[in-house]
Amino acid sequence: MSTNSPSARIGMVNFINTAPLYEVWKRSVNHPEWIVTEDTPAQLNRMLYAGDIDLGFISSHEYAAHCSEYKMLADLSISASGPVGSVVLLSKVKPENLSDQLVLLSSQSQTSASLVKIILEDFIGTHPCYATGSLSEEIMEDSKTPSAIMAIGDEALYLAKKGNYPYILDLAEVWQENTDLPFVFAVWAVRKEFCRTDPDNVVFIHQELLRCVHEGQQELEKISKLVAPRIPMPELDCYNYLKGLEYDLGPKKQEGLHLFFDFLIKRGEVSNEALPLNICG
Repeated sequence: MSTNSPSARIGMVNFINTAPLYEVWKRSVNHPEWIVTEDTPAQLNRMLYAGDIDLGFISSHEYAAHCSEYKMLADLSISASGPVGSVVLLSKVKPENLSDQLVLLSSQSQTSASLVKIILEDFIGTHPCYATGSLSEEIMEDSKTPSAIMAIGDEALYLAKKGNYPYILDLAEVWQENTDLPFVFAVWAVRKEFCRTDPDNVVFIHQELLRCVHEGQQELEKISKLVAPRIPMPELDCYNYLKGLEYDLGPKKQEGLHLFFDFLIKRGEVSNEALPLNICG
């Protein structure tokens, strides 16, 4: 193999919710043949499906839509068993009063866009109108601002702190309250072809990811101090936020995934009637 040829192309979400893993990775993984691409969940979804990366964090929705193409890496996710803080609906009116009102959905996440529709329509019983786009400052301050917006990641943390919206729904918290299950926002997925052609590399990368998660969770205070200025937010708030995130994919998480997939099937968003969790490792 040429020294200029990557042995693996890896996609990493560029929000601070990956910091407990990614900050450890950046300082301790010394494999220049592994090429990392940072981007939003939606862009990494497109890249993995197109074969532009071999593995990476992708949304749960993307896995459901194209499960025949992927395998999941065991015991890795971005998930929450309660409030998550960075996947929210911010509303000018009570959420139950959003019927026929405009709700703007961030274009950065398929999973969160579907989750907010499940929460509003199936759990709360309201039926808004939806639009998808960028949550730019110009949109936020325009007189034609939507009645509510769904925001994710660093953008959600920032907008929630601005205080422009009196009603804030933490989507992971509402899901947990209604299902008694955690919500899995993203999984580590590998293209099946890459698993077949380079299984040893997949195992090695998987081991490094698990090590980074373990070490990162042991040093959350240090990592919080490092990444809090990106929002910006107080270090303690950042610590509490990262402490609420979970990165495993245990039985309860898998049960939550199956239920989310059932909702997607009922809504006609994915066609698979028996979505398998193809877990490797």
